[in-house]
Amino acid sequence: MRLPSTPAARRTALVALVVLPLAGVIPVHACDALWVGNKAADTVWRLDLRDGRRLRSVPSDPGPHEIAVAPDGRAALVTSYGRAQPGHTLAVLDLGKGERAAGIDLGEHRRPHGVAYLPDGRRAVVTTEDSGSLLVVDVQARRIERVIDIGGGTGHMVALSRDGRIAYVTKIAAGTISRIDLHAGTKTAERPAGAGAEGVAVAPDGAVWVGNRADDTVTVHDPDTLAVRRTLASTGFPIRVVFTHDGRHALVTNARSATLSVFDAASAELVSTVDLAPVGVRYDDTLLGRDPLPIGVIADPGRPRAYVAISGADRIAVVDTEGWKVVGHWQTGREPDALGIERCPGAEPGAKGR
Repeated sequence: MRLPSTPAARRTALVALVVLPLAGVIPVHACDALWVGNKAADTVWRLDLRDGRRLRSVPSDPGPHEIAVAPDGRAALVTSYGRAQPGHTLAVLDLGKGERAAGIDLGEHRRPHGVAYLPDGRRAVVTTEDSGSLLVVDVQARRIERVIDIGGGTGHMVALSRDGRIAYVTKIAAGTISRIDLHAGTKTAERPAGAGAEGVAVAPDGAVWVGNRADDTVTVHDPDTLAVRRTLASTGFPIRVVFTHDGRHALVTNARSATLSVFDAASAELVSTVDLAPVGVRYDDTLLGRDPLPIGVIADPGRPRAYVAISGADRIAVVDTEGWKVVGHWQTGREPDALGIERCPGAEPGAKGR
């Protein structure tokens, strides 16, 4: 390539040579967005993943607690947990239009919380605390397809096996993890995890990781028998567990200590502890008190970032998952928790990006 003759033009051309190749491997598109459920404001915000700007605010039913994005990225479900009065609906978001579509009334099944789409993208599973059930919901038909009795103990969060045939449900009051065969429609096992078992995620090797908030532990369970393989320390009320898209790391939010524990998924060794608390921010009252209180966490499938909902500060902490440090805080509505990521149509998950 021939460089321009003048010094200024040469400098411009050299900058372009450096920046343009990087832009090709670090795509951040206008349609990439983070959806945030604001529990105390009854809204769901759409934030631009490039800079955290609010693009849209969508009203929800009371207490939006969890969000699940459909496999094709066209829709999302939001569980409406309620507050003084138990919630009983699923809000459906049309992500293409950025607006709410017709919702799903769950009737007698109240306090819906954990939610996950099945691989077919047509159905989803939802925990309902008040009825002690795991529901299989036909999202397209807007109806409950099956009710699976999982018993008492406050079934809260749900995660799926890689093939979507097995659901794992944590029970806060019982301190257990349950295994549900979705084809048979029955609970096949329930085993102790730890006091306050809540966060749950399935590792690349199929193992089930559970955050036991009252025990300050994370337990790693056999996916078939639910026997405990390992018990890990995670100090400060470990409340959520997710894996990075490449499967290399487990991320655990610790609500009381305002930290993120980072574990190597293969060795289960602690890699890093990230301080999430924003500096100089006034904390508001939440369901768990007046502290930073990080709860919801999600790993970006397209770039080395994770996003943590700091419920007491009305912020999202943006975490660099290569250096394991917070690189920014984004404003949210009141008491953020639920998180979901919307990718541009045709985007390749796992593409290198920032």
